[in-house]
Amino acid sequence: MRLPIAAVLGLALAACQPAAPNANYAWVRLPAVPGRPGAAYFTLAAGGQPITLTSVTTPAARRAELHESMAGAHGTMSMAPLKSVAVPSGGAVTFAPGGRHVMLFDMDPTLKAGDATRLTLVLGDGTTLEAKADVRGAGDAVR
Repeated sequence: MRLPIAAVLGLALAACQPAAPNANYAWVRLPAVPGRPGAAYFTLAAGGQPITLTSVTTPAARRAELHESMAGAHGTMSMAPLKSVAVPSGGAVTFAPGGRHVMLFDMDPTLKAGDATRLTLVLGDGTTLEAKADVRGAGDAVR
């Protein structure tokens, strides 16, 4: 089978296009105590260009903040807010328990384990990425 030259060129150009950024494996952990903050986790991949995550919003919470947990002196854990998170070209950053995460304040009290919600990730250039996030209970196993 012979393809027209325009089709061959189109396929070649498509293969050269940098991959688009994306967010995968998103999930939300409900707070152990109602009224306390929950957390959101995901993996953010940059694709062909470096990107910077500046914020996250979700209908599951009134306010969301980027945070990072880290080990401190004498085995203690601490947490600090992040203004942004850079992801290098071709790289990915994982938001996971015990590390980077999104704190979710004033969560929707009707959410329950097994539900799904949406995360909107806002990049430094104003681009937004949508990710479907499974809702898990406070005691559910991390997968």
